[in-house]
Amino acid sequence: MLLVPSDVLRPRRPDEHFAEEARAARDAGIEVALIDHDALSSGEPAGAAGTGASGVGDSAAAAVSRVPAGADAVYRGWMLSSERYAALAGALAARGVTLRTSPEQYRRAHELPGWYAAVGSATPETVWTDGDGREGFVRACAALGAGPAVLRDYTKSMKHYWHEAAYLPDVTDGVAAWAVASRFRELRGDGFTGGFVLRRFESFTGAEVRTWWVGGSCRLATAHPDTPDDLPSDGVDLPGVGDAIGALGLPFVTADLTRHADGRWRVVEIGDGQVSDRPRTTGADELIAALSSR
Repeated sequence: MLLVPSDVLRPRRPDEHFAEEARAARDAGIEVALIDHDALSSGEPAGAAGTGASGVGDSAAAAVSRVPAGADAVYRGWMLSSERYAALAGALAARGVTLRTSPEQYRRAHELPGWYAAVGSATPETVWTDGDGREGFVRACAALGAGPAVLRDYTKSMKHYWHEAAYLPDVTDGVAAWAVASRFRELRGDGFTGGFVLRRFESFTGAEVRTWWVGGSCRLATAHPDTPDDLPSDGVDLPGVGDAIGALGLPFVTADLTRHADGRWRVVEIGDGQVSDRPRTTGADELIAALSSR
């Protein structure tokens, strides 16, 4: 079964962003069910504001009220925190539906500390904090050592605010580094997850490639959604990083790869495939076919 968010204004239809995937799944003979993403992400059932009828468990149950019983399901929708995903899994389990990706597996793919060790040699050196305190941030900067770094939290960067909230020219400049961290924290707001993450800056060249992994095998390589028309002309060389990604043992993940200036392929990001965007230049049928291969 494929689970996709419903349209906010037309709740019996899929959200337009995922409508093509819903159609492709139905064409492939896969059952499609709709969930109320707003109810799930807000922690409050639709229409319950001001009534006191809140709570993650109640909102998750309301969010999946249109989902029929079934044995196996994959979610394709908007990003969820690890806590909201666990609530979704619990509400579905109460209806006899099992998500292919467990809450523990989702957290490992979705949050950087869960996947970093497995691909450490194929990705920039990284340190992180627990929480957003300045003391922990200073310790992390010292652990990384001198030189430039890129800042993010466990799930997201603010790369579109590169100089003010992402790039640290030198982590030994404590005042400047904390100014960037403070701005990052301000921009992330309630979405801030886990702690600060500092990644050693590396020089990359060319566009990123998004690879899609099902059951530990790469089933699809696409452009990155930010650069949908750009793919490397000579393909993607997976041997250097493929074993590490496969060794994660996760059911459905994406790995964004790009070339280092010295020619090596490097892992930029790993994410849970259920909440990874599909570039517009890749057909929905291609992704559904990849998901169907077990």
